[in-house]
Amino acid sequence: MDSIISTFHIDWRIIIAQAVNFGIVLAVLYFFALKPLNKLMKERAEKIAKGVTDAKTNAELLTATKAEYEAALARARAEAQTIFQEGRKKAEAKRTEMMEAAKTEVKTMVEGGKKTLEAEKTKMVEEAKKEIVSLAIAATQKMLLKQEDKMSASGIAKEIESA
Repeated sequence: MDSIISTFHIDWRIIIAQAVNFGIVLAVLYFFALKPLNKLMKERAEKIAKGVTDAKTNAELLTATKAEYEAALARARAEAQTIFQEGRKKAEAKRTEMMEAAKTEVKTMVEGGKKTLEAEKTKMVEEAKKEIVSLAIAATQKMLLKQEDKMSASGIAKEIESA
């Protein structure tokens, strides 16, 4: 071993001094570089883990929100369809009601027209009867006047003859 030490010129004092220097450098690096770097790495790992957890939570929340949105949209569509159907039924009922009212009004108007026509017909018949009666009376009066004239003329002639 002495031959190795003399061949490589190894001095045990230099090795001890280098070991002490190495220890000091190692201690300085540990306290001023490795320990803060380790702390920084832990914090960064915690932030990353928190970010992954938050991302998972947000993904779940997004999925739940999307499901709620779809459900709300389906409810809104169903409600809109129900409102549309109710409106349609109300419109159909109103249309039927209006048609019935119009039919009733037309029926009333037709009946009123028939009554008016019947009254007009009755009035015309009465007027015609009155006119026929007055014409018959006038004709009878003329005939009676003619008969009277004939009789009075023949009565005058008889009186003249008898005189």
